Amino acid sequence: MNKTNLKANCTQHIDVAVIGGGPAGIAAAFSARREGAEAVVVFERDWEAGGILQQCIHPGFGLHAFGEELTGPEYAHRYLARAKDAGVEFSLNTMVFHMEPGRADEPVRFRTMNPEHGVRTVEAKSLVLAMGCRERPAGALGIPGARPAGVYTAGTAQRFVNMEGFMPGKQCVIMGTGDIGLIMARRMMLEGAKVEAVFEIMPWVSGLRRNIAQCLDDFGIPYYLEHSVCRLHGRERLEGVSVVRIGKDRKPIPGTERFIGCDTLLLAVGLIPENELSRMAGIEIHSVTGGPAVNDLLQTSRGNIFAAGNVVVVYDLVDFVSLEGERAGKNAARLAMGTFVPPARRLAVETDERIRVISPQYLTGAEDTTIYLRVAEPVEGRCRIFAEPGLFTQTLRYARPGEMNEITISASKLCALPADVTAVKIGLEVLS
Repeated sequence: MNKTNLKANCTQHIDVAVIGGGPAGIAAAFSARREGAEAVVVFERDWEAGGILQQCIHPGFGLHAFGEELTGPEYAHRYLARAKDAGVEFSLNTMVFHMEPGRADEPVRFRTMNPEHGVRTVEAKSLVLAMGCRERPAGALGIPGARPAGVYTAGTAQRFVNMEGFMPGKQCVIMGTGDIGLIMARRMMLEGAKVEAVFEIMPWVSGLRRNIAQCLDDFGIPYYLEHSVCRLHGRERLEGVSVVRIGKDRKPIPGTERFIGCDTLLLAVGLIPENELSRMAGIEIHSVTGGPAVNDLLQTSRGNIFAAGNVVVVYDLVDFVSLEGERAGKNAARLAMGTFVPPARRLAVETDERIRVISPQYLTGAEDTTIYLRVAEPVEGRCRIFAEPGLFTQTLRYARPGEMNEITISASKLCALPADVTAVKIGLEVLS
């Protein structure tokens, strides 16, 4: 492979650029090299590749991708070894801070900053966006009170405990039932802290049910639905929180407030796709997911930019993230090499009111397509997911927002649709 030019004050020309060295980015780069692209470079702002997997020392990864249960670092190492063996280059400790808007017939241009090489311009024939997602911080919640020490996002606390060897506190309350928060409830208990309770504003759990069982029930940690933290107490250090019951109108019920003493509050209240660069590049952003709108080839509205993983939509399993990364990398490589066949069709994916999140948002019929979706509210009984007109139907025992559902639509069925069909509708019907 021809090594890319890294001399100072020059433009770096490459075939496929990947922004983000997490599971989606590593898989995309590996797939691009396997497909035949020559110069494939991953740009990662951290000192090491692996993304969030570096701090996820618990098992539960790899059952789909490798057929065995791995920890997060083990899973990342497997894919990193594949990528490095394939000849992927990694530009670590490198921040991409500017994307130039442009057309699909122009190279993608962006600028990077690195302590060793300074500021550089990169020009790529195709690009894969794989920046992942970030946690919703305390400032976005507007909880009344001072700004005492001891309030962390669950992911920050996870990095402190698992990578830095630092315990954020001894007496903890967790707000939100996101999976990282549930896992950190168990982790804090295992490290000797006391977890008073977990509070969820919605009438249902937002994480996987298995994490409720393994991380809360097994450790005797109580959790309360339709409750929220309404005030922080303490000035220099958190001394406690007030929690309140939430009514059906999603507003606090007066007179239900109670105080819980604690020195630490962990927030697990949702993840947001990391898309400042996507917006800067001028690509279409989906109004519900907050990520790039993509077709089934993971191609964005700017044809030579692809996107995969949690930057598109937040997945529940990293195995799915890697699979989508591989698809994006394969198609990005084909475009860079001139073998990519532009899709001849663009069918919009529409949903009914029971479906909240869906990806991809457009279908081309170029290949069999897996559509990932989340329901808006739990259905604790038999239901049917369908894709019309006459593309797919499946009966489920239940459907929950915390668990992603998948449906597969064959390319042959899509190609057989009449030319006047411009949209596919995905919906959910309650059967009992």
